Amino acid sequence: MGEYQWLLFFHVTGAFLLVGGSVLAVVLNVSALRRERPSEIALLLNLVRFAVAAIGAGVLLTIVFGLWLVSAAPYGYSYGSFWVIAALVLWVVANALGWRGGERDKHTRELAERLAAEGDAPSGALRARLRDPVSLTLSYGSGLAVLLIVVDMIWKPGA
Repeated sequence: MGEYQWLLFFHVTGAFLLVGGSVLAVVLNVSALRRERPSEIALLLNLVRFAVAAIGAGVLLTIVFGLWLVSAAPYGYSYGSFWVIAALVLWVVANALGWRGGERDKHTRELAERLAAEGDAPSGALRARLRDPVSLTLSYGSGLAVLLIVVDMIWKPGA
């Protein structure tokens, strides 16, 4: 395998980690929304950390090897191409939204852990925190940006 194939392999591996981690985070968050007991909610939100690790690795691999691929591709791609710029903008947006949403979710997890230690009774405050429209918008907005990156990478508009 040549340089281009290796770069593509690591870039696509990063994309799988990013998308897979994002899907796992959604599944765990939706599962937490369906629970009542704070201990169950805390467990599910703690498991999101594994998804975040996959997302972090995917973020790093996609940007490093993606940028390297642009210069090494035998197809004459350019950093000024619309689809490359769009991917970079969406990558920044996805990361910014995901980071901010993750910070809010961290506080929700900490509340669930505290309530679990204090008797594990269902809580309206925790329920409201889980359904917070700002947190949900940030997290799902990040996921949508990741999906748009994948679409951009597949169709390469303007290439």
